Amino acid sequence: MQAVCYANLVVSTTLPISLSASLTAERRELLFPTLSPAQIDRIAAHGKRRRVSAGEILVEQGDQNLPFFVVISGAIEILRPNGNEEELITVHTAGQFMGDVGMLSGRRSLVRARMREGGEIVEVNHGCLQNLVQSDADLSEILMRAFIFRRLELIARGLGDVVLLGSGNSAGTLRIREFLSRNGHPYSYVDLDNDTGVQDVLDRFQVTAAEVPVVICQGKTVLRNPTNRQVADCLGFNEGIDQQEMRDVIIVGAGPSGLSSAVYAASEGLRALVVETNAPGGQAGSSSKIENYLGFPTGISGQELAGRAYAQAQKFGAEMMIARRAVKLSCERKPYAIEIDGGARLPARTIIIASGAEYRTLPLQNLSSFEGAGVYYGATFIEAQLCGSEEVIVVGGGNSAGQAAVFLSQTSKHVHVLIRSGALADTMSRYLIRRIEENPAITLHKHTEIAALEGNGRLERVQWRNNQTGALEIHNIRHVFMMTGASPNTRWLEGCVVQDKQGFIKTGPNLTPEDLASARWPLGRTPYIFETSLPGVFAVGDVRSGNMKRVASAVGEGSTAISLVHQALHE
Repeated sequence: MQAVCYANLVVSTTLPISLSASLTAERRELLFPTLSPAQIDRIAAHGKRRRVSAGEILVEQGDQNLPFFVVISGAIEILRPNGNEEELITVHTAGQFMGDVGMLSGRRSLVRARMREGGEIVEVNHGCLQNLVQSDADLSEILMRAFIFRRLELIARGLGDVVLLGSGNSAGTLRIREFLSRNGHPYSYVDLDNDTGVQDVLDRFQVTAAEVPVVICQGKTVLRNPTNRQVADCLGFNEGIDQQEMRDVIIVGAGPSGLSSAVYAASEGLRALVVETNAPGGQAGSSSKIENYLGFPTGISGQELAGRAYAQAQKFGAEMMIARRAVKLSCERKPYAIEIDGGARLPARTIIIASGAEYRTLPLQNLSSFEGAGVYYGATFIEAQLCGSEEVIVVGGGNSAGQAAVFLSQTSKHVHVLIRSGALADTMSRYLIRRIEENPAITLHKHTEIAALEGNGRLERVQWRNNQTGALEIHNIRHVFMMTGASPNTRWLEGCVVQDKQGFIKTGPNLTPEDLASARWPLGRTPYIFETSLPGVFAVGDVRSGNMKRVASAVGEGSTAISLVHQALHE
């Protein structure tokens, strides 16, 4: 990776009018509500009032642990620096406030805030803002709703501090687009396949095809084909996290079970840190729509559900370490520690393993060369855009495969679902089976497996075989979605906890007397329901042996584990 000063390229997404002015009245009220004098007084009790002059900069793009500002008089303009220019996003007037969800996590500011008109403001520091949203239910609802909707609007309009220059034929481009999207970070995307002017600029910087995608952070730093961790570091995702601090609980994984643990731990006053390899949501985060989750009769996308849970955890003060991988559990003695890539050790009094599972790959010789270039492991709107109106293949017979098939059938020419067995009923919810059976845009191929993938640089053709007759077919299909079972992410545990034959972690009643004897269980009591063979270490979600493999089950396990953490901490 190379980083260079980048001042000559301005990628313009300038709106003809400010964001707030382009909204409907109803949506404007959601994003930019006006507080009453009584509400402002309650906020002021957590901060201080001060006079400000026209032109004074309150926040600069890139600032961290931002103060929260409410306008009493005057006006604050919110601007996005764009090279040597500024793009107006909105203007906050009397009774309005600035900020979005990034303010709660202490992430860097995406924007510049400057006084357009002098006046008086209320300033609340980062820590006091979190106390405010936790203690005042009325204000919490107003602020959190506005924070979340503002971030969604910035994402929808590509109004962030990142420009991604990539190609639809680049696996790295897809990876970074998904990383930024699933972490809720707005960015502008420039497709090099269609924008020759930008390609000319890249040529002057001697950026080769192998170095695409290119990520530009805050208009200053260029990253060539970076890893997710390098993007996270450039954007300051993990700045301010004390790696030496002793936490009450460290949660490894930010899928539904890990996020649930984080919300309940932080809301009950525990010092909690979540370590996540990629982005909040886990496998569920890549689901286009989850329709059987309680309370969402019309369904909710996995990314939206994860985003809400992530914001909720931030509200209560849980810390999130993004794009860092747990590589070892130091379990020889207490306090335990999680070792992450890069060598740091994160100590904790208790551990929750929520590292989930990953889709198994098929034994195809050239599979890796097509990953992200025709072979995908998630079906979101990003992948759907790449497929356009072409035919696609979905491999797998579980709920994730069913959700993907139904979702992709809305935009694709045709969806072919390939399963090795003779029926879907054992592994898929009935409502999905009915939709697949009744949808003329979906064809179910039973007893069918992919035999070969063909292409030059990206997928062009697929061979599939009937595993009963041996009949082989060749199809010019360029998009395959792999959703074929799951393997637990437990390699990093190195024998610290007892696992079943498939590598899933055994907990509570599933641990036999022989298991506990071999693990030298030191306590007079038996392990709690989600406790592993190591006291004070718990496992929840897809990584746990016997888990139901449903989002609701994972959320329940994550919340229940925190009640057990409390008991372990008091021992």
